[in-house]
Amino acid sequence: MLNPSRPTFQLPKGAWDTHVHVYGPAARFPFAHVRTYTPDDASAETLQALHRLLGVEHVVFVQATVHGFDNSAMLDAIARNAEKNRGIALVPLDVSTAELEKLHAGGVRGVRFNFARHLGQVPDSGALSRLAERLAPLGWHLQFYMDSADLAVHRPFLENLPVPFVIDHFGRVMVEQGQDSPALEALLALVKNEHGWVKISGPERISATLSTGDVPYVDVVPTARRLLEAAPHRVLWGSDWPHPNVREIPNDGKLVDLLPHYTDDPAVLQRLLVDNPRRLYATA
Repeated sequence: MLNPSRPTFQLPKGAWDTHVHVYGPAARFPFAHVRTYTPDDASAETLQALHRLLGVEHVVFVQATVHGFDNSAMLDAIARNAEKNRGIALVPLDVSTAELEKLHAGGVRGVRFNFARHLGQVPDSGALSRLAERLAPLGWHLQFYMDSADLAVHRPFLENLPVPFVIDHFGRVMVEQGQDSPALEALLALVKNEHGWVKISGPERISATLSTGDVPYVDVVPTARRLLEAAPHRVLWGSDWPHPNVREIPNDGKLVDLLPHYTDDPAVLQRLLVDNPRRLYATA
């Protein structure tokens, strides 16, 4: 959305947006030759203006697949406020130790892998486990984008990782699947694991409705509440700006206004928006 509204809900001091992307500018940071889509430029400057409107102070940039393993655009965005920004990189499974150290110095604190079948990028779990062992001394974690049907399939692999793991976008458990769905039960089991985290980002991705009224996507509220009840210390929030590959671009101000519907306890919102991300990302 070009003109997001100013939220009526005031984010707490020190709030984090733990899931955003930057695209290009392509003239400076070209897209990878092999990619599944070609987005418009989405610059760090545009995001900074949005975050001033929303009241966000800390940002986690997630490397965009359209840039492949070239993390330059993300590192440039982190460097604009290196004390407050962090990043999640894309790397090959055989990434060198020197590259990992370079990324760590640039503010990266984790690596993301796509298990989503429609992206055709499911990695080798054995090689990924070996990479995780190399990430552990850095204090990093692994982040996964996967289909809800695969949460139970990959549960043994995830729970045996030597590092924390983060599941993106409500685990892609669609609202229409229902609150008693096997997929939601698998997600709840994963976040109850001491290493398991989830991002309640991208409600427009799982909602059964389009954006309407003052608070959109209210049908995701029961799922968010169950996740926060199951693991209040391991749930994260992200805007998912600039909202790639969605059926409609949401109003980011309204996404912030959805947050107080997720819990009746201000202390839980404080953990969700400040304490939890600070613990996961603000490592030395």
